Amino acid sequence: MTEITLDAPKLFDLGGRTALVTGAGSGIGQRIALGLAQCGADVACLDRRTDGGLDDTLGLIGTTGRKAIAIAADVTSGQALTDAVARTEAELGPLGIAVNAAGIANANPAEAMEEEQYQTLMDINMKGVFLSCQAEATVMLRHGRGSIINIASMSGVIVNKGLEQVHYNASKAGVIHMSKSMAMEWVGRGVRVNSISPGYTATPMNTRPEMVHQTKEFEAQTPMGRMASVDEMVGPAIFLASDASSYCTGVDLLVDGGFCCW
Repeated sequence: MTEITLDAPKLFDLGGRTALVTGAGSGIGQRIALGLAQCGADVACLDRRTDGGLDDTLGLIGTTGRKAIAIAADVTSGQALTDAVARTEAELGPLGIAVNAAGIANANPAEAMEEEQYQTLMDINMKGVFLSCQAEATVMLRHGRGSIINIASMSGVIVNKGLEQVHYNASKAGVIHMSKSMAMEWVGRGVRVNSISPGYTATPMNTRPEMVHQTKEFEAQTPMGRMASVDEMVGPAIFLASDASSYCTGVDLLVDGGFCCW
């Protein structure tokens, strides 16, 4: 009989690791931050929100017994991100996991979109992810180990029917390819970079009362017949953060209820 040396459950154990999550004040980022803590990680939670969202995230993590800190910062500032990583390491330990979930979405026809609307979204969704990865990888490369996970979107793979959001689609396609490019730059130095592309997800932005009609359309267009819950983004993130995905880098993991099959 072949000797069994693999302890499969431990592959998902994040005990003793330190994580940084951007966009941790709400939605997908908040739920992933909690999920990382539930699997044993201490978590630095970064967001620019001033509505108490970060306090809520810290309260949730507090129920797990893990350590957490709140960092108020804007991902469009490279210095703010460098400072955030330094504070994370000083208070929680060497950074080993990063999830970059900070992002915004809005819509406008391409011919009517003002330059400011285009640039603001690109600054947060593209530049913000680049600067986050840069700050995180700088220390991970010194440690010779790390996993970076960028939250993209199925909108980086397809064009959503009925949504006029060329800038958003382009930004998420950019996040996917940027993640692959960084993965190849750092592949021999211990740092893995992957992305998750959610389909329509029931975040606070998508469940506002005025979104009811559009939400029904989203559900009708999805093969599984519903939107994802934010909880359903946690498993993919834990997988990519943990040793369970030790041979995965440069991967874009579609979590879309089958949407991209049609």
